[in-house]
Order: sequence, then C-alpha cells, then structure tokens
Amino acid sequence: MAEVKAAVNGNVYVPAEARTGNESIVYFTRDISPEGIRKAYEKVCAKMTGKVAVKLHTGEKNGPNFVPASWVKEVMENEETLKDAVIVETNTYYVGDRYTTEEHRDTLKVNGWDFCKVDIMDEDGTVDLPVKGGKWFDHMTHGSHMTDYDSLFVLTHFKGHTMGGFGGSNKNIGIGCADGRIGKGMIHAKNGDEWGVVQEELMEKITESTKATIDFFGENVTYVNVMRNMSVSCDCEGLAAQPVVTPNVGILASTDICAIDTACVDLIHAMTEEQHHDLWQRMESRHGFRQLSYMKEMGMGNDRYILIDLDNGEVRITPKEAVKDVKPFKRVR
Repeated sequence: MAEVKAAVNGNVYVPAEARTGNESIVYFTRDISPEGIRKAYEKVCAKMTGKVAVKLHTGEKNGPNFVPASWVKEVMENEETLKDAVIVETNTYYVGDRYTTEEHRDTLKVNGWDFCKVDIMDEDGTVDLPVKGGKWFDHMTHGSHMTDYDSLFVLTHFKGHTMGGFGGSNKNIGIGCADGRIGKGMIHAKNGDEWGVVQEELMEKITESTKATIDFFGENVTYVNVMRNMSVSCDCEGLAAQPVVTPNVGILASTDICAIDTACVDLIHAMTEEQHHDLWQRMESRHGFRQLSYMKEMGMGNDRYILIDLDNGEVRITPKEAVKDVKPFKRVR
C-alpha cells in the first residue's frame, strides 16, 4: 500500500459531551482482586465459546506491575469458560527477556506463568490476517497459532506506555498479537529505523493491527481492563518501570474495545490534577488519544458508553463518581 500521512490531532482529548454516536455498556468495580476480575468478566463472557485464548501481558522478569499470575490462575480455575483456556503471547521485537521463545519460556517460569499452558503463538511461524479498510496495512502478520482459537479474552493491565501514551486493550492486542519479527516490525520500523514510527502514525498502525485480530474473532472477543499499579511505563520495562504515582481505580469490562479504553482514559481524566498529572502527561505527550479516535474511525466500537457500577446495584455512574474516593499515592520522584 502507498505510504500515507497520519492524522495531526491525536493529542486532542475529546470530552464526553462532545462525542456523538451510539453508546456501549462498560461495567465497573472497585474490587481490584481475582474476585473483581471474575465479577467484571461474568458480565461480558457470554460469547466465550469453543477454544478460548487469554491474551495478557506476562511481563519481563520480576516485573512489579503486571496482573499477578496467581490472580489469573484463580480466575481461570473458577470460571467455567476459562477452565480449558490457554494464555497466549508472542515474542518481543526488542532484545530482552522475551526476545526468543527459549528466553520467553524462562521468563514465564520466573513470573509464575507455569500453572497452565502458555502458547507463544509465533513459535512455529506466522499467519497473515486482513486489515479491512486500513490506510497503512492491508494485512497484519501474527503468530501462526492465533487461528487455532475460537474466542479471545483480552485481560489487560491498563497503564502508561513510553511510545503509545497508554497501554489498554488496543495496545495489548495490536502489539501483543503481532509476531515478534515481521508484524511488530511492520508497526514500529520506518525508513531503516527499527523504532522510526511515532505519535499518530504509531497509534494508527497499532489500531490497524488490532482490527485484524478482532475481525478474525468477530463477536467472540471480550475485554477486561485492570486499573492497578499504573506506572507511566509499560510492563515491558520490567524493573526499570517508573514508580507508580497514579491511584488505583478498579476493573472494567466490555465487549466494545473502543468504549473500554475510552472509559479508562476518562477515569484518569476525572481525577485531580495531582492524582493524574504524570499519567495524563504521558498520554498527551505521546499523542495516545489517537488510539481512541482511530478505533472509532475504523468502526471498531463506540467512544460513548454507559458506565455501570457493579458494587452498588448496577446503577449508572459518571467517571467523576467512580474515582471520587480513590486514595492518592505519595508522589515519588
């Protein structure tokens, strides 16, 4: 495909009152625990059928912030649709603890992901899936094992990201399902620079990669975002991640990827300046909001949603109400 120009307004946050279109449902609980994950998941898991893949970030060795393996173990052992599920990952584009399959499997053991099968999807090669309506790609290259699955449960640790601004469900799939050499290179490399793609172009390419995955699974995909230990750094930075200063919020679930990531961003926005300063600056400076607007442009979901409080009778609440009692971290420099 011919090279095209990215949008130039990705650093603009669109407030809820300025959004148009349909609304999706996003469920919310303040219970940050295995029970909270189950509570949220059970609201959106009706289409988790057949062979289920669980896509999450298993982290670099001894990373402090990813969703604990012990939590995921408890959830998978107690949810009927997940008892035979398989955790899926791909190797990394950068040289590190998960660059090769051998290194990756060693890291999985260190981080506690040896309680069930973990499928490194690009271990045996790649598969190309179409990107419908993309302006950068007509296909994305994934780990070949992806097509072995019928349903996809996207369990995401929501946090900041050095290049993407934030890492939600979109980043979890867009980067995390692309294979470690070809697909991730398609997203990141430009003009001979293996990390040459930045800002809006990067957000759009991540999103197009995600679209290839969710189009493949269709209605058999669901999302849970865990807003805990939200460093401005991704879990791929491991022990080098910046200290967490943003308050823990809760757990969200939806069948709409655009709505759930938008809701997480809105919850951060609804905090006080002191509470959200570092993470908001990271999102804004990296033009991360383009992830949200491009998902909507690509027909991947709605940026308007109804937030349902699972802790108080399943009533509708606003992001401001959801974060009014969060406890601020002591700022660490």
